Amino acid sequence: MKDGLDSVDLQIVDLLLRNGRASCAEIARHLGAAVSERSVRYRIERLRRSGVIHIGAVVNPQTVGFPVVGDVLVEVAPGQLRLVAEQLAGIENVSYVAASAGDGDLSIQVYARDNSELLQFVDEAVGRIEGVLHTRTALVRWKIKDVYEWRIPREAD
Repeated sequence: MKDGLDSVDLQIVDLLLRNGRASCAEIARHLGAAVSERSVRYRIERLRRSGVIHIGAVVNPQTVGFPVVGDVLVEVAPGQLRLVAEQLAGIENVSYVAASAGDGDLSIQVYARDNSELLQFVDEAVGRIEGVLHTRTALVRWKIKDVYEWRIPREAD
C-alpha cells in the first residue's frame, strides 16, 4: 500500500497517533475544507483494511504494576526457531517476539513487577522451553519512543 499513501493519508495517521479516539469530523476539521468527513472515514477504513494502521487500546505496563522491562536475546537449537517463538508469543509477560540476526536467534521483550521477577521469568519460563539453548538479558532503564509512536516517514508519499 506504500505507493497508495498520499499526504492526506499521512496527516490522518499522524492525527490518529496523537488521538486514536478522534472522530472523522474532528479529523476533517483539522485537515481543512478540502477533505470531507466522509472522505476521512473512507480513508481510515482503507488504511485499516490494507493493514497500514490498526486502531486499538495501548496498555501502559508501568501503570498496571509492571515497571521493569527486559530485552532478552534467545539462542535456539537448529530447527526449533518457529516453535520456540510461538511458545514465547503465548506468554502474557512477553510483549514482543521477533527473529533476529546477530547474537541471538530471537529477540523478546518482557515486562515484570521487579528485577527478581524478570530474572526468575527468564530462568524458569524462557530457559525451560525445549529448544532454548542460551539467553542474555538486558534491563531497559527507559524508553524515548515505542512502536505505537512510530510515524510513516514523509518520503513514503
